[in-house]
Amino acid sequence: MSTAYLDPKSHLADLFGQALQRIAPDARHSIELDRPKQAAHGDWACNLAMQLAKGLKRNPREVAGELIAALPASDIVDKVEIAGPGFINVFLKPIAKQRLAAHILKQGAEYGRTGLGRGEKVQVEFVSANPTGPLHVGHGRGAAFGASLANVLAFAGYDVQREYYVNDAGRQMDILALSTWLRYLELCSEFLPFPGNAYQGDYVKRMAEGIFALHGERYRRPAAALLEGAPDRGEAPEEHLDHLIACAKQLLGDDYAYIHNYALTEQLGDCRNDLTEFGVHFDNWFSEKSLHEAGLIERAVEQLHKNGHIYEQDGALWFRSTEFGDEKDRVVRRENGAWTYFAADIAYHLNKFERGFDRVIDVWGADHHGYIPRVKGALKAAGAEPDRLTVALVQFAVLYRNGQKASMSTRAGEYVTLRELRAEVGNDAARFFYVLRKSEQHLDFDLDLAKSQSSDNPVYYIQYAHARIASVLGGWGGDVVDLMDADPSRLEHASELALLARLAEFPQICDAAARELSPHLIAYYLKDLAADLHGYYVNCQFLVEDEALKQARLMLIAATRQVLASGLGLLGVSAPEKM
Repeated sequence: MSTAYLDPKSHLADLFGQALQRIAPDARHSIELDRPKQAAHGDWACNLAMQLAKGLKRNPREVAGELIAALPASDIVDKVEIAGPGFINVFLKPIAKQRLAAHILKQGAEYGRTGLGRGEKVQVEFVSANPTGPLHVGHGRGAAFGASLANVLAFAGYDVQREYYVNDAGRQMDILALSTWLRYLELCSEFLPFPGNAYQGDYVKRMAEGIFALHGERYRRPAAALLEGAPDRGEAPEEHLDHLIACAKQLLGDDYAYIHNYALTEQLGDCRNDLTEFGVHFDNWFSEKSLHEAGLIERAVEQLHKNGHIYEQDGALWFRSTEFGDEKDRVVRRENGAWTYFAADIAYHLNKFERGFDRVIDVWGADHHGYIPRVKGALKAAGAEPDRLTVALVQFAVLYRNGQKASMSTRAGEYVTLRELRAEVGNDAARFFYVLRKSEQHLDFDLDLAKSQSSDNPVYYIQYAHARIASVLGGWGGDVVDLMDADPSRLEHASELALLARLAEFPQICDAAARELSPHLIAYYLKDLAADLHGYYVNCQFLVEDEALKQARLMLIAATRQVLASGLGLLGVSAPEKM
């Protein structure tokens, strides 16, 4: 089959490129082809004439006429017309669309893949939540977006690694360890006022109970010893907390490592399980602690120092972040000798490039927007290429129930967990609704809509289209492989041609989603494809007496089922056979 039938957009771009060479050989313009919003305006529209007209100082419609006259002949083009101020609308012959269905069936799950990535090594790091408590609905959106983005990039031909950065070092983990130990002491009848800025959730109490069940009172220490010399927790809550942490380390000695590691292991295990149940998987879990142990932070800061971007002030080391667009310089090593989170982030990102990734994509919460120039500035200062780092921002999701903003509080006291959301609406609805908007846009998550079984619920609407096709093919009872030889010329109905045109868009949609880091484009496309399928179902019968027509129509819906399944798979959503 000619490639013109399989990729008409590229074929038409080549035709216009040849026409451009004939009428303006010295011109340098890209050939842009878009789908008109109205079917009456053709299958593709080109604005090349308007691009040329300004440089040639001529009327765009006249230039359009010359371009059309210079277009080489094509066996898939029916007619070409000038529209508006100089658009060129191209109408394809029906056969250019009709042959696509058989091609999709032959390609199967490979249909839609492009060579955009060319094997380029890309790392996508996402979620990376501190393992200090259960994942919440905000983490869920980052998880769904990151996983879908990685799928889309891999589908487009990139060599993708999915990574989770584990913040297993630093103060937050110390706070979790302290919180767990204080609850453990309560089980040992050692009581002191529990700090309001420690971790409050029931999960902390469960970890304490787990330690007590395993070891009894082995880790019991006098609570009063923790409070000796402690700053007032009302006037200086953070200093009070740091005092308790220091005392805990001193009183427990080597046993502190057990409490710390127990809490880390429990919370990281809970996070892994939650994400696995959500259909989100990682190729690598990178430990922040490993940066400290391998001396990578010290090495990174030393590189910055050699390049003249580090100075000492008040006993601390500072990075000249203002030289790279930041609002103020940033500390990389505190006066007590401890490395900051920023220093670890610099070392981590340098390590990513040392591991051979051509491109690195970080998925961050939108509240980290100001952190981007800081990290990129540090990369540049260290001699790396900051443009190889792309940061995709994800806004928080707001839950709504009965048209009202739902309370974010739970029995844990702080937030709705991802596990609770999944239990209420299901994995499929959660994954789809999370990627239904651009990641940087606020997301209003309608819980009632996500649970409804109606055409208003987009994920139900799309899955029902897939199940509807499966039902028809099941009623037919034949082998889909035999449909590849059906006569495509029998697909003449307007609904059929519209559906075929939509199927032809899938590779371009996947390509655009990868280029723009926008998996929501897949979601939009699937909604349109499902609408075309449901319209076709209403307008035409499939199991008709005319055997050739029946075979052709079954071929078309089987191809549609394949594309629906592929698109849903990219978003981590199931494609049910029955509903």
